[in-house]
Amino acid sequence: MKRVLLTTFLGIALALSSNMPAQAGFWADKKAKVQKARIEKSIYRDIENVFTKQDEYAVKYDLAGIKSLYAENFINCDGYNKEVYFSLVKETWQTYPDITYTTEIQDIKLNGDYATVKTEETAVATIQDDEDLIASLGELNSTSHCIYHLEKTSGRWLITGEDIIDEISTLKYGDARFVKMTLESPAMVGAGQEYNANLKVDLPSDAIVIASINQEKIVNPAKEPEEKFRKLSDNQRLSRIFKANTENLNEYNVASVGITRTEAVSDTKVRVYMNGIAFIMTRVNVVPKNNFAKPGDSNE
Repeated sequence: MKRVLLTTFLGIALALSSNMPAQAGFWADKKAKVQKARIEKSIYRDIENVFTKQDEYAVKYDLAGIKSLYAENFINCDGYNKEVYFSLVKETWQTYPDITYTTEIQDIKLNGDYATVKTEETAVATIQDDEDLIASLGELNSTSHCIYHLEKTSGRWLITGEDIIDEISTLKYGDARFVKMTLESPAMVGAGQEYNANLKVDLPSDAIVIASINQEKIVNPAKEPEEKFRKLSDNQRLSRIFKANTENLNEYNVASVGITRTEAVSDTKVRVYMNGIAFIMTRVNVVPKNNFAKPGDSNE
């Protein structure tokens, strides 16, 4: 009986659907949308899993594991291929053996077998200066916003490219760890364009601060900068004007800050000592000049 009833119900439903083409189309569209949403949800989950695995491998310092998530033709916005990129990752782990990473996915966009993923990433680590200039561990904090490019190859999503939108890193020793300081630079400039880099240090007036701001092209290996330290003015500010390179290279602005204090040893002697050092680095993405881009004709 139940089978008969179900068959009857199906017959009535089919009869109604034949007389209601608009409604049938509605349900077909609904079904297609549900199916599409289910497929996209599965794809999003697969892509998110790439970044989950990346963090898991990073915690274990598993270089081979992370490399397996990247395509052989990977290239990043600084022109580093996969080999150079992961040689720098290995070097970073050797320099900061306790470094930890977190990745927060902010957006995923799909285009067939291609995807872009926007992330916010942080890194935290400690380091002991070999020279022991400051008898304290250094504390590293880094934050960046990135866009990763992925491609589905042989059923797997692999990272094929990385654009770094902005990036700021600080490494502080001694009392500098407790001092608020910022380095302001533009995230993007045109090749050959002048721009300002501004350092601000929030310190009491009894502290003496010396600092420098340098411009460094992002190349590997990195070149040793020429430090030009100067005493900060009473408002604890330092500014420099740079001209972006025209060599199709992105840049870093790096501020070096030394905090000194004075201590009276006697009525006639004063001891000056360094009790804090900090380094602040910001990324400046340089857009190459396009000699073929010209304004269009105006009809006005």
